[in-house]
Amino acid sequence: MGHRDNDNGVPTYWGTSGKTLQRLITAVATTDFLLFGYDQGVMSGIVSAPAFTSDFPEVDGNSTYEGFVVSIYAVGCFLGACFILTFGDHLGRRKSIFLGASVMIVGVIIQIASVPPGPGATAQFIIGRCITGIGNGINTSTVPTYQAECSSSHNRGKLICIEGGNVAIGTLIAYWIDYGCTYGPHPFVWRFPIAFQCAFAIVVLILMTKLPESPRWLLTKDRNEDAATVLASLNNERRDDPAVMSQMAAIVDAIRMSGHAGGVTPMKDLFTNGPTQHFRRLLLGASSQMMQQLSGCNAVIYYFPILFQKSIGTTHNMALLLGGINMIVYSLFATTSWFAVERVGRRKLFLIGTVGQCLSMVLTFGALIPGSTESAKGAGVGLFTYIAFFGATWLPLPWLYPAEINPLKTRAKANATSTVSNWLWNFFIVMITPVLLSGTGTMGWGTYLFFAILNAMFFPVIYFLYPETAGRTLEEIDVIFVKGFAENISYVHAAKQLPRLSDHEVQEKAREYGYNLSDEEARVSLEEKGGSSTSD
Repeated sequence: MGHRDNDNGVPTYWGTSGKTLQRLITAVATTDFLLFGYDQGVMSGIVSAPAFTSDFPEVDGNSTYEGFVVSIYAVGCFLGACFILTFGDHLGRRKSIFLGASVMIVGVIIQIASVPPGPGATAQFIIGRCITGIGNGINTSTVPTYQAECSSSHNRGKLICIEGGNVAIGTLIAYWIDYGCTYGPHPFVWRFPIAFQCAFAIVVLILMTKLPESPRWLLTKDRNEDAATVLASLNNERRDDPAVMSQMAAIVDAIRMSGHAGGVTPMKDLFTNGPTQHFRRLLLGASSQMMQQLSGCNAVIYYFPILFQKSIGTTHNMALLLGGINMIVYSLFATTSWFAVERVGRRKLFLIGTVGQCLSMVLTFGALIPGSTESAKGAGVGLFTYIAFFGATWLPLPWLYPAEINPLKTRAKANATSTVSNWLWNFFIVMITPVLLSGTGTMGWGTYLFFAILNAMFFPVIYFLYPETAGRTLEEIDVIFVKGFAENISYVHAAKQLPRLSDHEVQEKAREYGYNLSDEEARVSLEEKGGSSTSD
C-alpha cells in the first residue's frame, strides 16, 4: 500500500504519519465531499439559465422535466450506494473510493460531450448525470466509513463534520462558478461548471494512490501485518508499540465477538437484534439520512434561485446573486459544527437544528400566505435562517452518525443502506418540489408548511431514540447497545450511564455482559443473567 518506514521504524504514507497522515485522509474525505456539494449545487444555477434551456428545450417551462433532469443524479447516487451495499465488503474502502472518483469523471465527460439541441443530446446529458451520480453514491457510501475507521475517538466527530461541512463549501463554489459563467459565451455557461467537477475527482485519485486501507477492514480479512502497519502509522508509533498492540487486540476482539471474521457480512445479518442490535442501529443511521432529506434542505439548495424568481419576482441574475449569498451563509454556519460536535454532542445538535429548521419553515410559509412581493421578502429571511441551522447541524451529522453508530460487522453495508436512504428521499424531494411550488397555494406556501410539519415530527424521534456517541471509540459504542439490551433499558439512558472506557475496559465490560461469545451464545448468557429475551 505504498508505505515506507522512517528512521525511527514508524511506517509512513506520503512520507507522513500520525496527525499529518490523518490530515491527508481528511483531505481526501473533504475533497470528495467538496465534489459532492459542488455536484449537488451546480445544476441550480444552470437549469434555469437561458443558455441551458435553449440547448435543452425540454426543460423550458416544464416543471416535471426540470425536476427529472435535476433528480436523475440522485437515482445514480442510489445505484452507486446499492453497489457498495453489495460489493463494498469485497472491494474495501480504498478501491471503492478509486472506483467512485473514476466513474464520476466518466459521467462528466459524457455530459459535456452532448451536442445540443435535440432529444439525443438531452438523453445523453441525463445519462451522463446519472453515471456521475453512481460515482458519487459509491464514494458517499464509503468515505465516512473510511474516515471513521482511521480516526481516533476524540476527534472522529470533528473530522467527519469537516468532511460533511465541505458539502456546503462545494455548493458555494458551484453557485459562484454558475454565476460567473452566465457572463461567458453560450456553450461556456453550462459546460464549464459541469467540467470543473473533474478537478476535485483528480485530486482524490492522486491522494489515494499512497494512502492506506482501513485497518479495521484489513483485520476482517486477516491481513494482520498490514493492519498493524496502518495502525502504527496512524498512531505515529512502531508496529511493536504496546499502544498499537492494545488497539489491534481490541479491534480483533470486536471482530471475533461480532462474528465478522472473513470480512463479508450476509444481508440477513443487518436485520438481527439481540445484544448487538444490528437492525436498530441500521434504522438509527438510515433514519438520520431520511430526515435530512425530508427536512426540505434540497428544496432550498437546488431551487433557491427559482424560488426567488417565482415567489419574490426577482430577475434570474438577482436570484443567482442571492443564491450565492445564501451559500456563503450556508458555508459559514457549516464550519460551526467542526467546533461544536465534540463539545455539544450529536444529540443536542440534532435537536437544536430540528427546532431552528422548523421555525424557519414556519416563517417562510407564513410570509408567503398574503401573496404580496413585500411580504414574500420575509420568506427570503426564513430561507436564509433555515440554511444556517441546516448547515450547522443536519448537513454533517447524518454522514457522521451512521458511520459510528453501526458495528464493524455491518458498518459497510449499514452505512451504504443509510446512503441509499439518503438518495431515495433526495430523488423524491427534488422531483416533487417544482410541482409542489406550482400547486400548493399562493407562491407555494403549502410546500413550506409541509416541511415545517415534518421537522416538528423529527424532535421526539431524536429525543427518545438517538443515543449520544461523542467521545466514544467505535468499540465503546458496541458496549452501549449490549448494556441497553442486557439491562432492558433505553439505549439513550445506557449511553448516559456508561462511563468512558479504555480499550482494556471495553473488553472487560463486553465480557461482563456475555458479549465475548457469538450472538446466539450471548443471548443465552444474558437470559441466564436475567436479561431481557426480547430484541428491543
